Amino acid sequence: MYKEKLVKIDKLQKEINQHRPLNKHSIKELREYYRIGLTYTSNALEGNSLTETETKIVLEEGITIGGKLLKDHFEAVGHSQAYDLLYKLVKEKKVTEKNILDLHELFYFRIDSKNAGKYRKEKVFITGTDFIPPAPDKIKFLMSEFIDNLTKLKAKYHPVEYAAIAHKELVTIHPFIDGNGRTARLLMNLILLQEGYEITIIPPVLRGEYISVIKKSQVNPKTDIPFISFIADMQYESQKEYLRLVEALV
Repeated sequence: MYKEKLVKIDKLQKEINQHRPLNKHSIKELREYYRIGLTYTSNALEGNSLTETETKIVLEEGITIGGKLLKDHFEAVGHSQAYDLLYKLVKEKKVTEKNILDLHELFYFRIDSKNAGKYRKEKVFITGTDFIPPAPDKIKFLMSEFIDNLTKLKAKYHPVEYAAIAHKELVTIHPFIDGNGRTARLLMNLILLQEGYEITIIPPVLRGEYISVIKKSQVNPKTDIPFISFIADMQYESQKEYLRLVEALV
C-alpha cells in the first residue's frame, strides 16, 4: 500500500533535512547534477536519442552530437532552461496557469515557436490507448478548473500525492500540441520542490510501467492509486540518491 511508502518518504525526508541548510558549493553541485539527470530522463521517456553523457556534453560544453537529430539537441537545451525556471518559482509556494505556460514555452520554443506556451487548437489522439484527450475548445476551461483545484489538492493530500495527481491531471487534459509529458513532469517537480521534497526522476527503463499506470488512470479517472504509488516509489528512490550525494559532499 502506497500510504506505507509515504511514511517512509517522510522519515527519509527528516534525515535529509538534518543536512540542511547546505553550503553554496553543495547546492550548485546538486542542482547541476539534477539538471543533467532530469533533462536526460524526461526527454528519453519521450524518445529523445541523446544518452545521459551526450546530454551532459550538449548542456555543459555546447557541442552537438554527430548523427543525432537537431530536435533532440533543442529538447535538451529547452528542458534545461525550463529546469532553471523551477528554482525561480519555488519560493512562490503555489502554481499558476502562467507558470505552466512558461515552462512549456521555455522547453518548446526552439522546436515550434508558434505553439510554444500556447494551448493546442487541434484534436489529438494518443497511440496505444482508448483514451481521447479533450477537444481543443474545452482546454481553456479545463485548465482554469485545474489551476483552481490545485489549492484543494494541496490542502487535502500528502505533497507526493498532490504532485502525482497534478501530473496525471495535466497530462490527461493534454493542453499542448506536444511536450505534455515533459511539462507534467516539470510541474510535478515544481510542486515537490515548493513542498520541500526532492526532484523525482523516472528512469527510462521504467517507461513501460510509467505509461501503463498513466493509461489506467486516464481510462478510469477513479483509479489514481497505481499512478500515485508509482510516483511515491520514484520519489523514495530519488530521496535515497539525493541523500547519498549530500553525504558525499559533506
